[in-house]
Amino acid sequence: MTAFLTLQGRRALITGGTSGAGAATVALFRELGARVLTTARAKPANFSGAAFVAADLTTKEGVQAVVDAVHRELGGIDILVNVLGGSSAPSGGFAALDDVEWDKEFDLNFFPAVRLDRALIPGMIAQGSGVVIHVTSIQNRLPLPEATTAYASAKAALNTYSKGLSKEVSRKGVRVVRVSPGWIASPDANGLALRIADEAGIGYDEAVQVIMNSLGGIPLGRPAEPREVADLIAFLASDRATSITGTEHVIDGGTIPTI
Repeated sequence: MTAFLTLQGRRALITGGTSGAGAATVALFRELGARVLTTARAKPANFSGAAFVAADLTTKEGVQAVVDAVHRELGGIDILVNVLGGSSAPSGGFAALDDVEWDKEFDLNFFPAVRLDRALIPGMIAQGSGVVIHVTSIQNRLPLPEATTAYASAKAALNTYSKGLSKEVSRKGVRVVRVSPGWIASPDANGLALRIADEAGIGYDEAVQVIMNSLGGIPLGRPAEPREVADLIAFLASDRATSITGTEHVIDGGTIPTI
């Protein structure tokens, strides 16, 4: 009989775990038996269940606080899922992006993963096993020039870095994979849609449609749900995917129009 998917006893750090796909991943990992530590800048009032550390991962000090919490709360790590990401860059195309905005996008969408990997992968190598999952975005190949050029560039850097990392550490027992979502239907995590709604004076659902149109439409007819992204992450983290490494797994409802 084929074994069901389980993460029983696995020690996992999931960044950005208080909203959207991150929160769904935390909930699913716990459901599958993992010991989970998650992090965000502040602990929501209604948060419960997983171990939590408040930290700003855009800073070196914040990353170190999370690394310390991993050793304190989990005693090591088997799975690292970097969900953290987003964009606060203004609309207006490339001319609206000064050095401050570029730095903000890379500090949020690229460097936290690099720094956490550098601190935590050596422990995985020492134990001879581990999984690193970087959540990137289809924007790494399908940027929206009006608003997401810097975000898309940071995610493209994360994509390239992840591939290079996988070629180095897979032979040492550590798998590195990428999950690239398209649009995710999560009002509490979709800052871009909320900003468009505010700037245009329209509702959230209308703003979602604006973004879907800018992407050229979604053949599936809807955005992905956070739980659907979490399902893919959990599979890739499990022993059901032990030969998968160095690859990108797109979950976008068919948005990317090319092969």
